[in-house]
Amino acid sequence: MKLLLSKMCVVLGVLSLVATPTAFAFDFSTWDGLLKKYVTPKTINGVYLNAVDYKKLGKNQEWVKLVKDLEKVSLSSLKTREEKLTFWINVYNIMAAKTVLDHYPVKSIKDAGSLFTAVWKKEVGVVAEKKRTLNEIEHEILRKMGEPRIHVAIVCASVSCPDLRAEAYTVEKLDSQLDDQLTLFLANSKKGLHIDKKGYLYVSSIFKWFAEDFEAKGGVRKFLAPFAPKIGMEALKNKKLSVYYLDYDWDLNEL
Repeated sequence: MKLLLSKMCVVLGVLSLVATPTAFAFDFSTWDGLLKKYVTPKTINGVYLNAVDYKKLGKNQEWVKLVKDLEKVSLSSLKTREEKLTFWINVYNIMAAKTVLDHYPVKSIKDAGSLFTAVWKKEVGVVAEKKRTLNEIEHEILRKMGEPRIHVAIVCASVSCPDLRAEAYTVEKLDSQLDDQLTLFLANSKKGLHIDKKGYLYVSSIFKWFAEDFEAKGGVRKFLAPFAPKIGMEALKNKKLSVYYLDYDWDLNEL
């Protein structure tokens, strides 16, 4: 009888381990709530986008705690590529907002930099007990994961950036969220993809700056085509049409 009970306990223990979901490195539900509360559509400089109420965000104690909690987070539970992408995309967007708030008020996030050090290379905060820069998160962590859609997910707090989603990225929805981001960005003719009256094709300068990240996927044009509006898809597939790039508006995406 004792042996039977012992075996049952072992089986139950194993089942318990199997049924228990892997703990994620960080709970972004607070960030999700803040985004839903402080991100609102607005037109800035003629561009329709999701704007951020930085003033109210910075005064919210949940924001203060969120930034503080990231300092001690453990990265050891980030096992899968999706977990790592999700974590660092959210962290980039949080740190970009923190950059703005640490220097608020500013007309542009670039104003947080200096003559000698661009804002991207300045330490913005501590994540997992290490001081981080936006440059490190983008170029040394995210880009090395080989996912070109990160470029429509990380938002540098500017008008011409892809929109900041009014929700946090999650492991479960990451793929569909990234697809949706790219589709929405290309549908925005003021900053994603535009065909003028003469038929010239323009896309965001982001796709020029990071063209190499799309090479493994067949290049920028091939990668973007399935996500573009019909007229844009046809233009991207037409190799006779040259690609031009939209001017980039670095003004703050502030509500």
